[in-house]
Amino acid sequence: MTKLTEISRYYQLNYYLTGNRNKPVILLLHGFMGSSNDFVDFIPQLCEYFCCLTVDLPGHGKTIVTGSDEYYDMENTAIALINLLDELKIDKCYLFGYSMGGRLALYMAINFPTRFNKLILESASPGLKTEVERSLRCQSDLRLADKLENSNFQEFLSNWYSQALFKSLRQNNSFEKVIERRLENKPLELAKSLRNLGTGNQPSLWDKLSNHQIPTLLMVGEFDDKFQAINLKIVELCQVVHLKIIPESGHNIHWENPQKWIESLIIFLVEGSKK
Repeated sequence: MTKLTEISRYYQLNYYLTGNRNKPVILLLHGFMGSSNDFVDFIPQLCEYFCCLTVDLPGHGKTIVTGSDEYYDMENTAIALINLLDELKIDKCYLFGYSMGGRLALYMAINFPTRFNKLILESASPGLKTEVERSLRCQSDLRLADKLENSNFQEFLSNWYSQALFKSLRQNNSFEKVIERRLENKPLELAKSLRNLGTGNQPSLWDKLSNHQIPTLLMVGEFDDKFQAINLKIVELCQVVHLKIIPESGHNIHWENPQKWIESLIIFLVEGSKK
């Protein structure tokens, strides 16, 4: 089922609910410049175990946000997603997030812990620790947002994916499809997301980790040294997290090694529940 639903006067969230509602629901959150379409190739396999809920986050896909730009930020986006769960009568579900979606998922798990059974974060972080770091990143995010608004989108994507973080993705057979999916977005909307939901504007969650109680799987690609280091620090601070290094992948695991991604997700959520 797909629906563009008005969650409040500010949000019309585009979502897809696929599978048997008698099965556990998993909410899948995409990363920056992604959309619910990022998971479409994996839904058939996941639906053997779950009912899958995918959403276009504000600034992405077909979701519409009205009002001021603050409604693109983390707090308001999290509340909108909780309201969507309420509308769909989903009291509790599994939660997955990749990169930007992972930061949002961690925020939701910390602030709405009774709504989620287990959490999976792929290539995600709790944000930046200091105000200085956040200020510098905000300036960088603002410059990138300006480029999104004022430059050719194809050129922006080329520059974005030239980062070392995406080296293995560029070499992957799925890369052309990734670019095709990214081009479905609207640059002006992405700029609003970057300004308000970017890492620079995200509240630091590091000091919340010691009280985090939801069983959590951290997925990091074997080629992603930066996020391996970040996630190792998370493990030191939080007793309920488990780190899994996914082979033959970098930052974007679900595109680079989808079968291992699906296998790891199912083992943690389904087989882990039987232990």
